Amino acid sequence: MSLRTTAVLLPVLLLLFTGTLLADDQVTPVIPTGEMDTAKVKIDGMGLFPVRGVAAFPAKRRAREIEGRIEAIARDKNISVTEIHFVSADNRHDIMVGNTRIMAIVDADALLIGIDRKVLAEIYTKRIQEIITEYRHERTPKVLLVNGAYVLGATLFFALVIWGLRVGFRQIEAGMIQRFEARLGDFKIRTVQLLDAGQIKTISRALFTILCTLSYLAVIYFYLEFALSRLPWTRSIAFALIDMVLEPLKIIGSGILDYIDNLIFLVILVLVLRYILSILQVFFRAIRSSRISFSGFEPEWAWPTYRMVRILVLAFGVVVAYPYIPGSSSDAFKGVSLFLGVLFSLGSSSVISNIIAGYTMTYRRAFKVGDRVKIGETIGDVDEIRLLVTHLRSLKNEDVIIPNSTILNAEITNYSTLADEKGLILHTMVGIGYEVPWRQVKSMLLMAAKRTAGILTEPQPFVLQKSLGDFAVNYELNCYCDDAQQTAMLYSTLHENIQDVFNEYGVQIMTPSYMADTPEPKVVTKDNWYAAPAKQSEAPVPPKPADEPV
Repeated sequence: MSLRTTAVLLPVLLLLFTGTLLADDQVTPVIPTGEMDTAKVKIDGMGLFPVRGVAAFPAKRRAREIEGRIEAIARDKNISVTEIHFVSADNRHDIMVGNTRIMAIVDADALLIGIDRKVLAEIYTKRIQEIITEYRHERTPKVLLVNGAYVLGATLFFALVIWGLRVGFRQIEAGMIQRFEARLGDFKIRTVQLLDAGQIKTISRALFTILCTLSYLAVIYFYLEFALSRLPWTRSIAFALIDMVLEPLKIIGSGILDYIDNLIFLVILVLVLRYILSILQVFFRAIRSSRISFSGFEPEWAWPTYRMVRILVLAFGVVVAYPYIPGSSSDAFKGVSLFLGVLFSLGSSSVISNIIAGYTMTYRRAFKVGDRVKIGETIGDVDEIRLLVTHLRSLKNEDVIIPNSTILNAEITNYSTLADEKGLILHTMVGIGYEVPWRQVKSMLLMAAKRTAGILTEPQPFVLQKSLGDFAVNYELNCYCDDAQQTAMLYSTLHENIQDVFNEYGVQIMTPSYMADTPEPKVVTKDNWYAAPAKQSEAPVPPKPADEPV
């Protein structure tokens, strides 16, 4: 019987003995609780059975001493395996060979397996007999010669496979990979280019190199495992190689099984959250398109509100899911969480303030995308309102990026809010000498406004005398437009028309400075009050004196 067959049959025999004893009410096994000091007795890397230890005699030391006695007996061919037997004592069973004790089985060993001490002694005695027989058989010249031939054949096959892989990989790289790369193009999602052809080639070659390396490592591993397991002196190394691969897989598998309930809960939680977010998205999309409306809630508030609600829902999901995340209760996980929290709190104060400012501006309705605004000293059109910053396109076609926290504390002038409904008032000032009739100036200014395309006729333009200066009267022309984005061009055209009109009627716009008065007084005679283009009908009718008879 081979070692591996025996290793498989041993647990089955133990279960059969346990079931028999329980059926006969001979023993009630007690499964010990808590951590126990245990170690396995191994011969040629093959595990035989576990043993317990105590503080004064650790399990590993006990296992090594038992292994030494078994190997000494196995090497002495004068000792027959039939001489191995067990004897009963008051508090133990001793497995003996002649007068030499191989090991003692105590109640603690029986509790470790969960069966009667005598039954355990019978199983261990049989197991030691089998391993000694196997030990001697594996070291016979015939078996060693056959196994050596296997190792030599495996070595030749290994060399052939390595050579074949090397040649095959070179041909693949020279042929298929190059043809594949010749057909590669840029990787895009719609109009966004994520990777260019050169980057894709680099990634493909890196993946091919990883595949080659893994193939070589797999071949080397299987060769070493087979070759080392054929010889008894190196079999323990082969088993160690197997453990190196199987142990991580075992840990991963056991971890998945331990957390399978938690993983199912997390999957269900994710699906529920996605369903809730989908419903919210449909709801707020309907608000944005005005299919659903609420009194006092503007449609442009829909997406900012949805983003805030989404953050709250996700935060709630994280809080609920945290205890079910694998490793969340470990000190390492808590330490990393604390570290990230400290970094976030130290480095995100300005970010948080900008986010809050961005949402505050949305609900203040200070401006929206497309509005012509003045923020601080910057005048431009709102191109984009992001969570942290706002993009303005200046009058010179410059992209001005302003932090939202700055906007929140700045004075904002919105030229577009009332332009569509009531019109935006354009205003400009000219200084005209006192010798020019004010009625004439008013008429000329209104004529210039009428000539300017883009100026509204309703409401009508109007003129204000802002001040009586030292050398001139300051007149302000006010006129309406409904397109805030065209104010710069309208101002330029209006100023051109004002100059043309005043030049047509020979009126000087700015009175120059002078050292003394002119011979004629700077007054307008009554007959010039209505000089062209002013009209008599525009003048108010003066009231009659109180002493004049009616």
